[in-house]
Amino acid sequence: MRRKPLILVSLLLAAFAINVDTTIVNLALPSLVRQLHASDSQLQWVVDAYNLMFAAALLAAGSLSDRFGRKGMLLAGLAVFGLASAAGGLTSSAGQLIAARVVMGLGAAMVFPSTLSLISNVFTERGERARAIGLWGAITGAAIALGPIVGGWLLQAFDWTSIFFAMAPVAAVGIALVARYVPTSRDPLAPPTDRGGFVLSTAAIALSVYTIIEAPGHGWGSARTLGGFALTALALSAFVVWERRSDAPMLDLSLFRNLRFTAASGSVTVAFFSLSGFIFLITQYFQFLKTYSPLSTGVRLLPVATFVALSSVLGTKLAVRFGTKLVVALGLLAMAAFFGWVSTASVTTSYGTIAAQMVLAGTGMGLTAAPATEAIMGVVPRAKAGVGSAVNDATRLLGGTLGVAVIGSVFASLYASRLTAALPAGLPAAAVRAAHGSVGGAFAVAGGLLHGGHPALAATVHNAASSAFFHGFSAANLVAAGAAAAGAVMALWLLPAQPTAHGEKTAEPHALGSPAAAAATN
Repeated sequence: MRRKPLILVSLLLAAFAINVDTTIVNLALPSLVRQLHASDSQLQWVVDAYNLMFAAALLAAGSLSDRFGRKGMLLAGLAVFGLASAAGGLTSSAGQLIAARVVMGLGAAMVFPSTLSLISNVFTERGERARAIGLWGAITGAAIALGPIVGGWLLQAFDWTSIFFAMAPVAAVGIALVARYVPTSRDPLAPPTDRGGFVLSTAAIALSVYTIIEAPGHGWGSARTLGGFALTALALSAFVVWERRSDAPMLDLSLFRNLRFTAASGSVTVAFFSLSGFIFLITQYFQFLKTYSPLSTGVRLLPVATFVALSSVLGTKLAVRFGTKLVVALGLLAMAAFFGWVSTASVTTSYGTIAAQMVLAGTGMGLTAAPATEAIMGVVPRAKAGVGSAVNDATRLLGGTLGVAVIGSVFASLYASRLTAALPAGLPAAAVRAAHGSVGGAFAVAGGLLHGGHPALAATVHNAASSAFFHGFSAANLVAAGAAAAGAVMALWLLPAQPTAHGEKTAEPHALGSPAAAAATN
């Protein structure tokens, strides 16, 4: 098919747009405080509402795309995403913006699994599929890291609304390209809609993501958090029972008996758990300890984005040649080494050293996520590629959400405990609360003391906050290192090196381009 490069470009642009939006909004949060008078809780939900709906609707959207058509779902998702993004730029309150972010997340859930499932149906030979998924992994990983750069530039040139307005024309271009070049595709033997599976899967994922998001604020051992996890387990158990008894289940649970599917999914979860926690910490390190501007912070994350892209393409090629087990395990080991190295950082660490660390992180991420994704999609029958892609995407989002929550909680608790012991006695209660809120708040308190004629006290507060930050930063990175190392062991132990004779096929009767394909399109 001579149009394959244009098909791939169209799908990669769609994937880029929704992934860059997972991080682009973070740099606008201070502007939202000033212009929309958003509270801390509202700021959290401006970020998390998108991810919550994105994750919750993935399985349902992926299954529906298999049944009713992947191209149609992709076009509809881009339209929803683009219109909601434009609406977000027109909002005048934090509540309105959160609502727009919810709708954007729904559009993203419609788009993301469709891009990967269409790739699996267009690129049917394993070698070309691996290359295409490598590029897909490169663009999605790079988009997450490029979000702060794009956001920083837009904020420097315009205002916070530009972050939302900018996504609308990107979505429009994506719609034009997909409509022109991407072939239609669906499951030719699609069973009746599994309504119970839709409801239960959406509830289980939404409850888990919501509980993880809220856990740091309420406490991991609080009744609310434990109750949330209990409800999640109940919904998940009900989903499993329903799918096992259903004559036409939304998700074939037998896939999870295939170690190539489950171990690869676990590897993706671990990789995004670690990387998302790191980005959460490193942006604070750059802006507060290194005093870089938002745009400068984003630019300094380029080594991660660049090497995620390069190693994603390389990783899928190496996996085909040397085996997925070895490549994924090496990628996770590289990430573990990176986190161990970066845990030694201090305020005097040079950017050259930090850049070298990020090269190692990006390389490890690319060698892990893209080959693991190729393994997952190779196991799933192409007729069910939409729901298979949704499972892969859900592991990314759940891992990333859990990484920010867990690693952020470790950092915050250790930062607060060290700061409490180091702050001088006699500080006003409001200053103490601000210092405990964030290292940026503590530095603001120190700045106020300095301008108020108390240089010695200001230095004491500044040094106490800096010491507390690195105490939490080091421990949090070691947690991420441990998770990555455990993931490497899991991959070496459980992940098969190559597809089994019956576990993965390079051609199927219903593949695009076959005689049966005409009956499979809409």
